Amino acid sequence: MTQVDQRIAAPALEAAALGHHYGEHHVLKDISFEVGTGEFVCIVGPSGVGKTTLLRCLSGLQDPSVGSVRFRGAQVAGPPRELALVFQDYSRSLLPWASVLDNVSLPLRAGGMRKRAAGEAARAALGEVGLGGADPSAYPWQLSGGMQQRVAIARALAYQPSIVLMDEPFASVDAQTRADLEDLVRRLQVDLGLTVLLVTHDIDEAVYLADRIVALAGSPAGVAEVVTVGLGPERDQLDTKLLPRFAELRAHVYRLIRGARTSGPVTTEE
Repeated sequence: MTQVDQRIAAPALEAAALGHHYGEHHVLKDISFEVGTGEFVCIVGPSGVGKTTLLRCLSGLQDPSVGSVRFRGAQVAGPPRELALVFQDYSRSLLPWASVLDNVSLPLRAGGMRKRAAGEAARAALGEVGLGGADPSAYPWQLSGGMQQRVAIARALAYQPSIVLMDEPFASVDAQTRADLEDLVRRLQVDLGLTVLLVTHDIDEAVYLADRIVALAGSPAGVAEVVTVGLGPERDQLDTKLLPRFAELRAHVYRLIRGARTSGPVTTEE
C-alpha cells in the first residue's frame, strides 16, 4: 500500500453522494470523495462550476440538498471545532478596525481563552506565517495584500485546527506573492501535520500543491476524476514545474475539467 493509500484509509473528511441545488438550478450532483488525515487535496474546476458551494457544504456552513458530509466519521451539522476556514477575500474576512493581534486572537477569545494566553497563541501563529517581526498593533489595511492573507492564515492556525479548508486563498494577490503563499501553506501543512483541502481554478497551483486533485466538470458538476499527483513532499516553484510529470498532470487535469476525452488515468509515480 502506498503512503497516499494509507492516508485515505483514515479519512478526515468524506463526501458521500453529495448534491446541491438552488431552487431548480442544480449545481452539484453525486459528489463522493475522501480527504485522508494529513493529506493535501485540491479541488479544481472552471469558474462557476460550484467549487465554493461544495466547500461550504463540506465545512458545515451550508447543508447539502442530498447526500452527506462526515468529519472523522461523524455527520457534519455545522462547522466542526477542529476545522478552520481561509477565504479568498482577506479584506472582508479581517476586521479593519481591529489590530493584527486582535484579528488573530479573535477565535481564541470567542472560545473562552483568557486575553494573555490568546495573545501568546496569536503571536506564535504570526511567527508561523512569517510575520513574527511585524507590528502586531498595526491594522490590516496598513499591510500589503500578501501580508493580510498571512494574517488570515495565522488566525486559522491560532487555535490549532486539525484540518484547514481554503477557498481560492491566493486569487487576490500578485504572481510572486501567490508563489510565496503557496510555499508557505505547503510548508505549514507538512510541519504542522495538517489536513488541507484547497479550492482553486488554477491547474498549475493544484498540481504544485496537492497530494491528490479532485477535478470537477459538467453541469451540474460532478467528479470527473480524483488524480493522484505523486510529485513527492519536496517541491520547488522552478524545478518542480519543469518536470515532465508536472506538465503531464497539468494537461490531464485540463482535459478533465474541459470535458475532453483522455487516453486514461495518469499513472502514479512513487
